[in-house]
Amino acid sequence: MPQEEVPAAPLDAVNPAGVASTPGDGHHPAFLPGRDRNRGAFLHVLINTAAANVITSFLWFALTFWVYLETKSVLATGLVGGAYMLLVSVFGLFFGVLVDRYKKHAVMVVSAVATLAFFALAMVMFAVLPTPLLLDLTRPWFWVFSVVILLGAVVEQLRNIALSTTVTLLVPAEGRAKANGLVGSVQGLAFLVTSVFSGLAIGLVGMAGTLLMALLATAVMLVHLLTIDIPEPVVVRGAESTTVGELRQGIAAVRATQGLAALIIFTTFNNLTGGVYMALMDPYGLTLFSVEMWGVVLGVTATGFIIGGALVAKFGLGRRPLRTMLLLVACTGVLGALFTLREWWWLYALGIWLFMILMPAVEAAEQTIIQQVVPAKTQGRVFGLAMTVEAAATPVTAFAIAPLAQFWLIPYMETPSGQDAWGWLLGPGEARGMALVFLISGVATVLIAVAAMGTRHYRLLSRAYDDAARQELSPTTP
Repeated sequence: MPQEEVPAAPLDAVNPAGVASTPGDGHHPAFLPGRDRNRGAFLHVLINTAAANVITSFLWFALTFWVYLETKSVLATGLVGGAYMLLVSVFGLFFGVLVDRYKKHAVMVVSAVATLAFFALAMVMFAVLPTPLLLDLTRPWFWVFSVVILLGAVVEQLRNIALSTTVTLLVPAEGRAKANGLVGSVQGLAFLVTSVFSGLAIGLVGMAGTLLMALLATAVMLVHLLTIDIPEPVVVRGAESTTVGELRQGIAAVRATQGLAALIIFTTFNNLTGGVYMALMDPYGLTLFSVEMWGVVLGVTATGFIIGGALVAKFGLGRRPLRTMLLLVACTGVLGALFTLREWWWLYALGIWLFMILMPAVEAAEQTIIQQVVPAKTQGRVFGLAMTVEAAATPVTAFAIAPLAQFWLIPYMETPSGQDAWGWLLGPGEARGMALVFLISGVATVLIAVAAMGTRHYRLLSRAYDDAARQELSPTTP
C-alpha cells in the first residue's frame, strides 16, 4: 500500500477536528458536503464491517467450541481466548497508525485480503494434518493452527478502528453518540447470527465445513467492499510522518487531553474482569447446554445487544457520557456477581441478556468521548493505543484464570471443605468453581467503577468533553 502524498492546507482552513475544509462553507467541520452521500457511504461501511465481524467471530467462536468439546479443557479455551486478545494488543497501535496514514477504504481492503489469506491457510492445515494431531495441546500444531485462525480475526480489527474514525469523518458531532449506538446495535445483530451459527455449524458440519463457510463468506465481503466509495477529505499530517513519529503523536494526543489516559486505564482494569468472561463463559455455558443449544442461547441473549444499541441510537448517552459509562459498568459488575449464584440455566441466560443490553452504551461512551476530544488526524492512533492497552489486560486475566480454575478452584469446590465454605452462597452444582470466579470479578468491577467516579481525572475529562463539544458545535466563522 504506497503512502499517499497529502498536501498541507493553510492553518485557517483546518478545523479543530484536523480535517481540511473551506472556511465558511456552511457545513459541520467533521461532515463532508453532501449529507446523503455521507449517510449512504457510512451505512455501506457499517454493514460490510458488521458482516466481516460476523465471519471472523463465527470462526473464532467455532474454534473455541470445537476445542472445548474435543478436549474438555478449560485451560485450552482460556489460552485460545487469551491468545486472541494478546494479538489484538500487540497489533492495536500499529493498526491505528495505518488508519491515520492511509485512506480508510484502502486499509479496509488490505484487512479483508489478509483475513482471507489466513483463513485459506487454516483450511489447508486442517485438510492436511490429522485431527488428533491438531488437538494435541502438547504439540505445536494445535497452537499454529489456532494462531493462524486468530490472526485472521485480529487483522479484521483494523477495520473496526477505521470504522470508528469514519464516524468522525461522516457524522456531525451531535449525532455521533447515536451513530455509535447504531454500530452497537448492528454488532449485536452480528453477534446473534454468529452465536447461533457457530454452535450449529460445529454440531452439524464440524470444523471442516465451518472453515469452508468462513472462507467463502470472507471472499464475498471483499468483493462487496471493493464496490464501496468512501468520500474522504484531505487529511493534514504533521511533518514527522515516520512510523515512530506517528506513534509518538498518538501518545502525545492522549497526554494532551486531561483525563483521557485515565479513561484508558479504567477500561484496562475493566478488561481484567473481561478476561474472566473470555476464559469461563463458554465452558460454563457448555456445562448447562449442548453445543447447538448453547449457540442458540448466545444468539437469543444477543438480542440484548441489539436492544441496547438501539436505545443508544434513539436516545444517545446524555450530556455526560463518561458518567453514564461508569454507572453502567458498575451495573455489569452486579450482574456478573449474581448470574451464576445458582446453576440455573435461566438465571445464566437472563444475566447474559441484561449484560448485553448494557454493553453497547459502555462501548459507545468511550468511542464518543475519544471522537469528541481527540483531533481527527490522530484518532486512529488513539483508538489503536486504547485497543493495545485495554486488550493487554484481558489475556493477563485469561491466562491466569484458566489454569487457576482448571487446577484449583474447580477441584476445590468439589470437595466437602469447598462446599462447606461457599455452598450457602453458591449452592450445589458441577461448575461452582467457575461461579466463585464470576462472583469475585463482579464485585471487583463494581468497586473499580465507583472508585473511578470519585477521582480528579473523572472531573477533568468530563470538563474536556464539555469544552470540546461547545467548540465544535459553535458556528464556523469565515
